Amino acid sequence: MKDLIEIRWHGRGGQGAKTAALLLAEAAVEEGKYGQGFPDYGPERMGAPIRSFNRISGKPIYLHCHVSEPDMVVVLDDTLLDTVDVTDGLDENGVLLVNSTKSPSEIREKTKLKGGKLYTIDATGISMDELGRPIPNTPMIGALLKVTNLLDIELLLSGVRHKFSGKFSEKIVQGNINAIKRAYKEVKED
Repeated sequence: MKDLIEIRWHGRGGQGAKTAALLLAEAAVEEGKYGQGFPDYGPERMGAPIRSFNRISGKPIYLHCHVSEPDMVVVLDDTLLDTVDVTDGLDENGVLLVNSTKSPSEIREKTKLKGGKLYTIDATGISMDELGRPIPNTPMIGALLKVTNLLDIELLLSGVRHKFSGKFSEKIVQGNINAIKRAYKEVKED
């Protein structure tokens, strides 16, 4: 693994891209790594395209800017593929993970991605099953951890339980944990 991993998240307001980036950064820190997680949005409204970013490293991170050449791109809403070039700047050996019911090969054709690895997961479906709401962020984290081995999933699950327990009911906490575990198992590779 490279020393500095950069991730760009694409989503729509209300889908949890910001929360996902923050959770991933906190999990990295819990694992003894350095992590950054931050959003890029202005006065956008619910449903508007947004981006969030992560940096994870074994060494201190001194960069404090957007991620323009990510190692990984995570797309929380496949309708963004029609309007946003989510692969812009993606390393030729990078990872593209898309929330979609389409196959990885269909997404590869749509994005015209030549190299790298491409994965899909029906994170919205998992979220609806486990939470009763279309918030795909936590399942996408589970899928990301599976395809990258970036962090330990058990530490992430513990962190989600700790962070969410103060804010949400046990049903919501457990639903998010179940969603992460399911996505970890169900992600599909091209």
